[in-house]
Amino acid sequence: MEKVKKIPMRQCMGCNQHKPKNELLRVVRDPEGGISLDFKGKKSGRGAYLCFDVQCLKKARKSKRLDRVLECEIPAEIYDAMEEELKNHEA
Repeated sequence: MEKVKKIPMRQCMGCNQHKPKNELLRVVRDPEGGISLDFKGKKSGRGAYLCFDVQCLKKARKSKRLDRVLECEIPAEIYDAMEEELKNHEA
């Protein structure tokens, strides 16, 4: 009997959809308190997930959902930098 590999599911903080973990972008708060986008999913720290869509980032920003999940206040400059990085990654 062949084992079926379980695909981990995560919820997007913007649109609330559950998707396979590898289809989502991880936002990480590292142990020093820095916030960054983790395109590989390997950085250490507390993480939250977003679709590869600027609109999901904007929704999460408006609702302050990333702030709550990552348990810290995220400054506007960091959101702006993440938005630029995400736009550059899509292109």
